[in-house]
Amino acid sequence: QVQLVESGGGSVQAGASLRLSCTASGRSIFTNTMGWFRQAPGTEREFVAAISWSGVNTFYADSMKDRFTISRDNSQNTVYLQLLSLKPEDTAVYYCAILGRGSLYSPTSYHDWGQGTLVTVSS
Repeated sequence: QVQLVESGGGSVQAGASLRLSCTASGRSIFTNTMGWFRQAPGTEREFVAAISWSGVNTFYADSMKDRFTISRDNSQNTVYLQLLSLKPEDTAVYYCAILGRGSLYSPTSYHDWGQGTLVTVSS
């Protein structure tokens, strides 16, 4: 059974950068497409980015593709999300998960969610 643990969140000023990590334990995730989502208070979980098992193919929400970069290091069993030029509206809990079946843009297609890491951006 796999467990995902997110880290790297924090409280920052607008314009700052953060790198989030999602590290898997229990088994290798190198054959899995992985996704990042975020959820702000009172809102639904929102797709941020996804990456294929090889790292060759990446997918982004249109509103985030210019500032966020997803990557992975299969030797470390870890997926990353680089956040640049953060804005107050980026404040949310960021989650990673493993893609199962269905659309990679939908949270219902994912399983084995981590506990999330909180990103707070102040103006």
